This record gives sequence, C-alpha cells and structure tokens, in this order.
Amino acid sequence: MIPGGRDHLYVLGKVTVVPAPESSPPFRVDAVAVEDDTYSVLSADPGFHIPTEHAIRIWTEAHETTPAAPGSVSTRPGDPLKLLAVVHDLSLDPTWREEWVAGALQEILRYAGRLELSNLALPILGSVHGKLLPDRFVKILAYAVEQAALDSAIRVWLITPAGKRRQVEGALHGCSFE
Repeated sequence: MIPGGRDHLYVLGKVTVVPAPESSPPFRVDAVAVEDDTYSVLSADPGFHIPTEHAIRIWTEAHETTPAAPGSVSTRPGDPLKLLAVVHDLSLDPTWREEWVAGALQEILRYAGRLELSNLALPILGSVHGKLLPDRFVKILAYAVEQAALDSAIRVWLITPAGKRRQVEGALHGCSFE
C-alpha cells in the first residue's frame, strides 16, 4: 500500500488500484467498465425513444439477436469508452457467476493493453446487479492481473461503495504481487 492523500494506492503487478467512491473520481479515465448481461438489458438507455424504423424490422432484429457469451466484453463508443462486461444471464438464478466475472476482468485487461488505455474505471463487477462480495471480487481481480501479460502500467479506479471501502481496502492490502 502506498499512501496517497485521501486515497490509497495498491500495486498489483503493473496495475495500480485506487478504491474511491463514484462521487469522488481520483483521476480522469479513458474507459469505464459497465456490468452487463447477455442481451445488454442492463446497459440499455432507459430513456424513451420514438422508433424511426418499422415495427416488423425492430421485431425481426430483436428475434435474430444472439446473446453475448458470459465473461465476454464489448465496447460502446463515447468519452470515456464503455467496456460492457457480460457477467449476468438474466434467464438464470442467480444471474451471475464468479467465472464470468473472472473472464470479463481478463478481457477488460486485454482491451486495456490492446487499446493502450492508461486509466480505467471499474465497478465491483458482480455486485452492482448481483451479490458478489467485494473481498472475493478483489481476489478475482488480483488473479486476472496476475494472468494478464500487460506491456504498460494501468491505473484502475475501483469504484467502491462507501460502506464497502474498508472491506475492499483490507482485501487489497492482503494481495501481494510486487
């Protein structure tokens, strides 16, 4: 752990993790990961839009849509870039699996390396719309970092709910990757 003012920095290999609440970003990010499901229901725009396409075309498109694989990641353009991490299948109960979170974290790190991202915002995947415990997520993250073959350093803002910060910091403090 490296003290850093109001925030603490945790170094896991080439990844520096800064746990901080959503209301207090520690730095500007190039991309933000978003917890998503196989049909992108969770990341859909909640606003109402009047369709411009014919209803039959919309129905056909919806009918022919294939689900994304759990553990996969896709991108959505924007500033910052959105990394849609598929960690839920809404047809199952529970909707998430630890192995899907692990796969998505590995994919996120691959994207970060391939796109040369240096600053990334990451929620505690599996806990935004699921019940994955933050300390378990940290262990999965540490394993993903250990498995990643990163060429350059990445800073990760681990978006941490206020009531879970101590638990997350304790889990990060227990990781050893130096």
